[in-house]
This record gives sequence, structure tokens and C-alpha cells, in this order.
Amino acid sequence: MKKHPMTRMVYSAAVLLAVSIGSTLSSWAQKPLEFKEYDLPNGLHVILHEDHSAPVVATVVHYKVGSRDEDPARTGFAHFFEHLMFESTDKIERGTIDKMVNGAGGELNAFTSNDQTVYHFVLPSNQVRLGLWIEAQRMRKLQVNSIGVETQRGVVKEERKNRYDNAPYGGWLEKAQRALFLGTPYEWAPIGSAQHIDSASIAEFTAFYNQFYTPNNAILVVSGDFDEAMIRETIDAYFGGYAQAPEPKRPVVGQLKPLDGEIRETINDPKAQLPALFISYRAMNQTDPDAYAADLLTTIMTNGESSRMYRTLVDSLQVAVQASMSLFPRELIGMSFCVGIVAPGKDPAEVERAIDAEIENVIAYGVTDEELQKAKNITEMNVVEQRMGVYQKALALSNAYRFDGSTSAINDELVKYSKVTKADIQRVAKRMFGTKQRIVLTYLPSKG
Repeated sequence: MKKHPMTRMVYSAAVLLAVSIGSTLSSWAQKPLEFKEYDLPNGLHVILHEDHSAPVVATVVHYKVGSRDEDPARTGFAHFFEHLMFESTDKIERGTIDKMVNGAGGELNAFTSNDQTVYHFVLPSNQVRLGLWIEAQRMRKLQVNSIGVETQRGVVKEERKNRYDNAPYGGWLEKAQRALFLGTPYEWAPIGSAQHIDSASIAEFTAFYNQFYTPNNAILVVSGDFDEAMIRETIDAYFGGYAQAPEPKRPVVGQLKPLDGEIRETINDPKAQLPALFISYRAMNQTDPDAYAADLLTTIMTNGESSRMYRTLVDSLQVAVQASMSLFPRELIGMSFCVGIVAPGKDPAEVERAIDAEIENVIAYGVTDEELQKAKNITEMNVVEQRMGVYQKALALSNAYRFDGSTSAINDELVKYSKVTKADIQRVAKRMFGTKQRIVLTYLPSKG
């Protein structure tokens, strides 16, 4: 088709703009993130990153406790404390943490995973002491009492109902984790069991708090527009008086037993509108050298409408309305999974065959230079975006220290991605998907 001269001009301008943006992103990505770090005598690890580009500060407190640290008979405790920490302390009344932070012009949130529980505030620079004071209060002066516990029991149970029990396909992740990681502390999801939370006593919650919510089991990051001398003085005043606690006792993950071939289950789901397929595999942990190739492979397979799985299953074969691959790397273990939401009138078996064919194609023939470069570009853009916000930088710094064993690892990330080759992608595809040791869950709509 002959192009209009104006079309060629617009196309050329777009190419130049993309090159310009790419060059800008590369310069951002190559600039090392500067920080200072030190330990308080009680073991609290502190990381400081100054950024005076805007009058905003983020605080992150990363507790080294997640669902894998729980008693199998008391699952859900780590996630429960994510909620309970917004209750009262010795000096903070119930229902006032949100009001104080929002009233100061800030925002707050928290999350729990298998390996960590993380809290953050983002505040105007002149309110940074408020965030640090609240975190110090919560660290050792939380009131684990019947009012707060009973309130949060109800909140957590309702969250479980909405996200798992009453949601279409809601139980698939729990089923997959249980089958993949049976016999390890990774076999249950952070949401835990409603029955375990219901039957737990105040004494049990208190014991969990005293074991894991201690200065030597935490990382504190302050990122943004602050005065270093003032911040150091404030941290020492607010956190320095707490005693170092005994190192928490953690369950041993141990060696995973090989799966007995392929595990399959069909679930009749009255909440589902369309059939769906969830295929899960074991994968490497997040510090495995192959994790970078696995991440790029996932991007190639599933990022955007030009990705392999979307092009084949949704556009070409039209057997699925949604098709994706995801990687869940954790500190000691990982999983990769494919999801296919079956198109009306199509069979889940068609979706499974198409997913398997795409995976087998990568194992047999690898990926193209263009696919690999595009995945690296997308990854670089994501890394740059993670360095633009004070909270994102604070979280990345805490993760680097915790999981990579060195905060400076944050500045090596893109170099490791850049070294991934097509051969690495092909080898890692075979490592993750080259056996039939997997869990295949098929969800079918039903009338209950």
C-alpha cells in the first residue's frame, strides 16, 4: 500500500520520538541510585535515600515475616497483622492512624506475601516525623487486645469471602500452591484459613507479634526530601530505645519432593461465567541467576496484544478471550502459571493444547532477536518507572537488601537483564516447562 507523504512524516517523527524516549530511559536506568545505610544497636537496618526533586517523603518498614513463617495450624497470622497494625497503640487511639496521615496530606498502605509484610507512608516532607513516630509506635507498642482483634477478624474473613470464596475461580491459587509445595510452608496462601483466625486466642496473636515485630527483624527505608541529620536523630529517638529480640524461629522449607507426574482437577464453579484453565509449574526463587531469563520469557509470552499467547490464543485461534503467563518468584521457591479464559463455545482442551504448543515452540526453537530486545526494553522502562516515585524507590531498596543480601544490588539489576541471551531463554523455558510436573485446574461454569 502506498503511503501518503504526510503519513511517512508522522511515522518518521514517531520513530525519532521513540528513540529519544528510549535514550532518556537508558540514561535514567544507568544512573546509580545513591543511598546510605546503617544499623541501630538493636539491629534495625536503616536505608536513607535523598531525593529533593519534590517536597515528598516515603517511609517503608519491611518486616521479615510472611505466611511461610506461620504455624500450619494457624495460617493467616501475617496477613491478619497487616490489618491489626492499623488499630491502636499505647499512644494512638483506634481509628486515628488513617485520619492523622490523611489529615497531614499523606497516604498509607500495606501488603503481605509469603515472605514479607510491608507498611508504607507517603507524606509531605514536613510531616516525615509523623510517619516515623507511627511506625515506631506500631513496632513495639501495638495493643493486641480483644477490641482490635475481633474487629479485624471480621475484616479479614470478609476479605477472604470477596477475594476467594465468592469470586469466580477464587480458589485456584490456593489449590495450585498446595499441590506444588505440599509439605513446605509455601503450601498455603497469605490469606490463610478463616477457621484458624477464628479459633486463635489473644495470647497466640501476642506471641506472634512479639516474635516477629521487632527492630532486628525489620528494615526501615526513608526516601525523598529530608535532612539527613534530622532523620538520623529522629530514628534514633523513636526506634533506638527498643531492645534487640531473639532471632525468630523460622520453619525450614527443605527439599521439594518431585511431583507424581501431572495433577489434574476439574472444578464446577457456579460463580464462573466462562470456563477457565490454570496450569501451574514450579519455578526458581527470586535470587536464582535464571530468574532474569524467566522474567523476560514471561514478558515475551504475555506482555500486550503482540505477545505470543495473545496473538495465538485470542487473535488467531480465537479459543480464548484472555491468555497470560505469570511468574511468582519468592525468596526460597517460585511458581509460574498460565491462565486461559475459554472463549464462548470453545473447549478448555483446545486452550490447553494451544498453550502447550506455544511453550513447546519456545523450548524447541527459542525466541527471536526482536522479541528478546523488546522484552528488555519493556523491562528497562518498568525499572525506570520504579525509580521515579519515592515509595517505589524505598520498596526497591528494602527488597534489594532483604532478598539479594545487598542494597547495592538495586544498581545491578538492569545489567543482569541485559546479559540474558536467546540461549538462556530457551534453556530456562525447558527448565521450567520441560516436564509434565504441573497442576492443571479446569473451572467449568455450573448452576450450583
